[in-house]
Amino acid sequence: MNPMSEDHFAILRRHMVEVIAIHAELASDEQGKSALDERVLAAMGRVPRHRCVPDAVAPYAYQDMPLPIGFDKTISQPYIVALMTDLLDPRPHHSVLEVGTGLGYHAMVLGELADRVWSVEVIEEFARQAEATLRHLGQSKVAIHIGDGSRGWSKHAPFDRILVTAAARKCPQPLLDQLKPGGRMVLPLGVAESQHLTVVDKDSSGACAFARHIPVRFSELETVR
Repeated sequence: MNPMSEDHFAILRRHMVEVIAIHAELASDEQGKSALDERVLAAMGRVPRHRCVPDAVAPYAYQDMPLPIGFDKTISQPYIVALMTDLLDPRPHHSVLEVGTGLGYHAMVLGELADRVWSVEVIEEFARQAEATLRHLGQSKVAIHIGDGSRGWSKHAPFDRILVTAAARKCPQPLLDQLKPGGRMVLPLGVAESQHLTVVDKDSSGACAFARHIPVRFSELETVR
């Protein structure tokens, strides 16, 4: 069989966005809205997910499912990426911290929507590959740091938005500390058998309110001792 071209991938990417929109409509009761932000869907229509997975699974990059990327990790299902981004609500003037770069897909989606993305990845091989992909694609809004994401990236704090792409049993205090008053964090919270996508809003006084959304299943947030 002949290899897939960029035109083929572009068609599949458009189809992926359509499927996400249908999924959002069908899940409207659970997520509390009938449609996701058009800015988020447009961003996902621009970012080449097939460049952020191993070559062996690139033909499946635009199916609405997680895919293996190595080290027993996966790239999240596109619908979950869209939902988390929608809940995060990044704006063009925002500085965003991402915890868990993986191979850089979600960071690039965020880079389409925010002013600057600071992404932390604990697995060096992922970080190096993501950096190479970002350079190749000319994405200059995303910077990557190798380290323990649960500690955030204090050098560039505070952040308007924080996105965590791995599950924590409780919200790491350094991330709460690095979130600006008026800022928002989205992360999976809970033990493996009972995780929920959670939105954390910090008010002007620094108090944080937690709102649980849909049940999810993420790998656990890795820390460095």
